[in-house]
Amino acid sequence: MVFHDLRDYLKELDKKGLLRTVDRPTKIETELMPLVRVQFRGMPESQRTGFLFTNVHNSKGRKFDARVCTAVLSSSMDIYATGMECKPDEVPDRFTFGISHPIEPKLVGSGKCQEVVISGEDLEKHGLMDIPFPVEIPGYSCQVRTTTAFVTKDPETGVQNAGTYSGQVFGPRKILWEIHRGSHGFTHLKKAAERGKTMDAAIVIGGPPYVQYTAAAKVPYGMDEFAVAGGIAGEPIEVVRCKTVDLVVPATAEYIIEGRVSVEDFEQQTPFGEYTGYVAADVESQWCPVMEVTAVTHRKDSPIFQTIISQMPPSESSKLRQVAYGSAFTKFLKDDCGLPGIRKVAFHESSGSWQYCVIQLKKTGPTDAMRALVCASGYASDIGKVIIAVDEDIDPFDPDSVNWALSFRMQPHRDIQIIRGKSAHLDPSAANPGEETGPKGYLESSALLLDATRKTDYPPTSLPKREYMENALKIWKELGFPEPVMKNPWYGYDLEKWTSEYDRYSKMVLHGDHFQIGKELEKKRIKMNILEK
Repeated sequence: MVFHDLRDYLKELDKKGLLRTVDRPTKIETELMPLVRVQFRGMPESQRTGFLFTNVHNSKGRKFDARVCTAVLSSSMDIYATGMECKPDEVPDRFTFGISHPIEPKLVGSGKCQEVVISGEDLEKHGLMDIPFPVEIPGYSCQVRTTTAFVTKDPETGVQNAGTYSGQVFGPRKILWEIHRGSHGFTHLKKAAERGKTMDAAIVIGGPPYVQYTAAAKVPYGMDEFAVAGGIAGEPIEVVRCKTVDLVVPATAEYIIEGRVSVEDFEQQTPFGEYTGYVAADVESQWCPVMEVTAVTHRKDSPIFQTIISQMPPSESSKLRQVAYGSAFTKFLKDDCGLPGIRKVAFHESSGSWQYCVIQLKKTGPTDAMRALVCASGYASDIGKVIIAVDEDIDPFDPDSVNWALSFRMQPHRDIQIIRGKSAHLDPSAANPGEETGPKGYLESSALLLDATRKTDYPPTSLPKREYMENALKIWKELGFPEPVMKNPWYGYDLEKWTSEYDRYSKMVLHGDHFQIGKELEKKRIKMNILEK
């Protein structure tokens, strides 16, 4: 089935047991997000679900005629695959297919997202005031915000961009746009500054899951994320024209916040939790352009405020980026950089799926690995601080497997490069002691490139051959032992450095003929003077 809106999707999650509905009265400032956070700090990924809160109120006692959902897009690969309508191992291919086969959105005359329209003076008492924004990290959050698709348009080409940026709510008509300097949205803002004083913008809350998936991806500049979402869905995303700005938005969204972003008015944002696992305070995006809200539109029947839970990894946002970035980078390296040996690109959730990247490839030449590393470092200015290339027998998602490759397939003096000229975004390590971030908000970062692929012939891995490990698993199950989770490599396999003589010896050992090997070795005995220099 194709999910035409958020509600269809939530029904499917509930049907699969991947949604927890909370009917208990829940305070948005202190209870909602901590409850969801429990599953990310105390439960394995296989037990994570999305959450739908149906009875929410604020600290002033107001009960909202709206619901809140979070963690519904990517708390686990099972949830992500549900939203992409495929099996978990098919998600990256489905994503890259959408990028390669976009379907332009379909403009319609009306949409449920505009059943209620609030604009003008009415915004002083309604609109943003009626949305139940939860506090993300009670005790440290100094703001509330949206964290979903933020839509802008290139003033030269007219092509829209949807990126997952934060809209920080500081008044009935004021939102600060948390936009980092290397993003496509900020490129639009700079182009708009050459033409006028403001830029049109719209925040999309809810809607088909494909829209939020593509907004979180690093789709190449100049490609409309709504078209990529259509490619994933297999049909056009229906869109409507905004009421007060020159943009189109998904017709079935829950809320749309329309407004105009100033190209010259910036305000200093307050601290908030971010994907780095630290509170963002005095960092690169400290100065935010001001967005004047011109309209809030939403569904009439108990609209759902959807937000992506981020902050300390693992989180919903780290899984969202892990899949989206890995898919986008895989396509880029294979198709655009001419590296057909690329197998997978894995972003590790411990880095918020942002800074630690592993590229799995099958080398056809000695320079393939370093070429892939250099190309990946240049794909986006703010993504990738530690980028590692590994062979196809290394699991790029498993830290133990990657660390094994780093330990025994890499030499620091030969296989490491440092690339400068990247941007830091929210990374607190980029700040120099005593240096303040100015209003322009740029901090330089760098990337460490590590080629952990084999450069010479290697002997086999030191594990029993596959048939013996498979037999061991069979016996294990017969004995009723707990179900194991096998890590690659879990059986031995030949690499380059293995001779027919070694193979004959290994078979003799299997038949108990090791004494015979000893007799053969005696014939090759030599005399050696160990005192000779």
